[in-house]
Amino acid sequence: MRGLAGCLCGDGLAVVIDPRRDVDDYLRLARENDLSIAYVLETHRQEDFEFGIPAQAHEQNEKNDPGKPDSARQLVLGLSFGVVFGFLLQKGGVARYEVLMGQFFLTDFTVLKVMLTAIIVGMLGVFSLRALGLVDLHVKPTRYAANIAGGLLFGIGLGLLGYCPGTGVAALGQGNYDAIAGILGLMAGSYFYAETSGFIGSTIHKLGNRGGIMLPDLLGMRLAAFLAVFVPLLVLGLFVIAQLAP
Repeated sequence: MRGLAGCLCGDGLAVVIDPRRDVDDYLRLARENDLSIAYVLETHRQEDFEFGIPAQAHEQNEKNDPGKPDSARQLVLGLSFGVVFGFLLQKGGVARYEVLMGQFFLTDFTVLKVMLTAIIVGMLGVFSLRALGLVDLHVKPTRYAANIAGGLLFGIGLGLLGYCPGTGVAALGQGNYDAIAGILGLMAGSYFYAETSGFIGSTIHKLGNRGGIMLPDLLGMRLAAFLAVFVPLLVLGLFVIAQLAP
């Protein structure tokens, strides 16, 4: 089949070689693998074959892809879910400094309970919606070096400030002005990352890059079997924690 050949260019970019006019497959594959189609190469012309071109891909993407990050639909959904997320964080008590610090000192397990509950509900919800064909999975690539470096930076910031990015914003919203320093740091860090993303993509991101893998892939299990085992284990763990640390 013509037009299905391609290659990765790095930094999340992709090349499509000898594309067909129907560009839906390329756009779908790019979304599923967190890639942007940067170049289209034509190795030769054939009079009875009509090539797809970047302009057509862009036009098709604009018209038929309401899932684009900058589409009006996605912006409204992002705002709506962000408000709900902040509300639940605040009502769950995990936007309070003493609750977050209590998790580190093993005196308050509210954060762990909330996280386990979110993982269980989110796992069942996302995979159920996927099975119904209502959503697509966008699995972020596993990159060992970047994940370790990011985890260390995140942990140091959380330990020093007492808030993570989400709980920091919720804390500021409920009047905890000590979270302002964290918000300013978040903005500065985002700007620094954006300015250095090209260098990071060509260096750190390439170290230990495993691609979009999930736990069922690592364990060699079918998704249904993994959920049947893992979800009850998480529920059991949540029950034990609730009994030992009510």
